[in-house]
Amino acid sequence: MPAFFQKLEKFKPVYDWAYKILLFLCKLLLIADIFITSWSVLGRYVSFISDPHWSEEIILTFMVYMAVLSATLAIRKRSHIRMTAFDKYLPKKLLTCLDLLADIAVLALGVVLLVQGAKVIDPNGSLAKFAKYSSLPNLSQTWQYLPMVVAGIGMIIFELEQVFLRIEELCIPNKSNEKEAQA
Repeated sequence: MPAFFQKLEKFKPVYDWAYKILLFLCKLLLIADIFITSWSVLGRYVSFISDPHWSEEIILTFMVYMAVLSATLAIRKRSHIRMTAFDKYLPKKLLTCLDLLADIAVLALGVVLLVQGAKVIDPNGSLAKFAKYSSLPNLSQTWQYLPMVVAGIGMIIFELEQVFLRIEELCIPNKSNEKEAQA
């Protein structure tokens, strides 16, 4: 079994790469959000700057992207908010099993987001195909539903890593102690 986990360690650069790309995307979206918001606010109060009529919908779309992408990033770092009141009273193996169960549930959520999101943005009969932004009628709201698919993919990628790490903790108990000592 340890040889299996050594082979999985070779995929760590792929997870690191995916994490860096999503983090960079979140940064770009935040910068764009701040820029458009500032432009919109200035356009309301400064006479020679025009207030873009599309700003509110685009800002909200970017915020949705940031929310779901940030959620996938939190999975990788195990930094999601969670209840830990009884963790110190539970045996370590039971706690790892419960964490594994939670990871599997979030993995299932990622699959649901991916499958249902793909149905919504499907160009052959989706809801998003007919929905348009009110301020930008030429832009389909497919872009507004795309974060479901992106978040589903991100959750699946990072939850698979977490599931394998939890299984490794259960199979090789000293491995988790080594990782904690390195951190």
